[in-house]
Amino acid sequence: MGVADAVPLIDEHCHGVATVDVDVRAWLTEAKNARRHPFRSLLGLSVRRWCAPVLGMDAHAPAEEYLWRRSELGWHEVSRRLLAAAGVKHWFVDTGYTPGPVTTPAFLAELGGGTGHEVMRIEAVAEAMARSAASAEALLNGVGQQLYTAPAIAFKSVVGYRMGLRLPAKPPPKARVVEAAGNWLRARETRLSDPVLLTWLVHEAGRAAYERGLPLQFHTGFGDADLSLSSVDPACLTDFLRAVPATTVLLHCYPFHRNAAYLAHVFEHVYIDVGLMIPFVGPRTGAVLAEVLELAPFDAVLYSSDGNVVPELHFLGAALWRNHFGKLIDSWLADDVLTVADAERLALSIGYANAARLHRL
Repeated sequence: MGVADAVPLIDEHCHGVATVDVDVRAWLTEAKNARRHPFRSLLGLSVRRWCAPVLGMDAHAPAEEYLWRRSELGWHEVSRRLLAAAGVKHWFVDTGYTPGPVTTPAFLAELGGGTGHEVMRIEAVAEAMARSAASAEALLNGVGQQLYTAPAIAFKSVVGYRMGLRLPAKPPPKARVVEAAGNWLRARETRLSDPVLLTWLVHEAGRAAYERGLPLQFHTGFGDADLSLSSVDPACLTDFLRAVPATTVLLHCYPFHRNAAYLAHVFEHVYIDVGLMIPFVGPRTGAVLAEVLELAPFDAVLYSSDGNVVPELHFLGAALWRNHFGKLIDSWLADDVLTVADAERLALSIGYANAARLHRL
């Protein structure tokens, strides 16, 4: 057994799974309406290698057989098996993304074991408030109240999708924020995309997070085609990080994970979490984790899956992390880089203890 195999995990950032049967192929890629076969990728190979045995099939079962078996079992049984096999004790679930009917944090934990916790997506809070706000001032006050009072294990921002990550060090003047809020309400747009309002919202969340002792998570690095990759390099957040002392978690980060590791190295309130990356790079997981650990302090690295809609992603995040991080540590042990006690402590820290400390579990 490897040093990571027995570690109980905190999945520090994920999403709910679908509560209806869905076409898993649509969720094995970040592309929309992709014509390329998603099983012809490292992620597709990992599904066949790692997920198939959990569903009662031989490893490397053909894709067509895997899809048939998945359909035969149904979403509930597939989710129960794969989530339980991940070995997660705490699920931190971003509830602001619902591309269809998905599990709540409590239902996700009921299926997979452990405990579910809500991660509050701040843009979703503002968009929900805007649907009923009577005025710009009412909207801003309502959002502020939610940030300071609503229960959550962490805040999450997808500002990178909306305007990029080059956030100013200071929030905009109040008059400009009120004007922008009024314009947004009059336009009756459902999606928040105004740079002034977004900048105010992130700074407000940073202040609330600091005062409440909650981490503020940012989507950085790759995602679907709605973002511009060059604008979501976590290094773009440098000015904001210098100015805002809230504990900040850089999510995903790939292919800028070395930049994120540098930020975690120089800012004591910055953490790095390469969830989403792991299932997609498959057998290259160990190489990417090694690059993260070149600079990132061991106490600043967190585990997550960023599992979303299909439980294969939640499970693969855990299975691939355990396997390839374990192999990386084994190679360090063979080279006398660290002791067995160091190795065990490192695996437990990244898989569980760092997030437990950060979130006061």
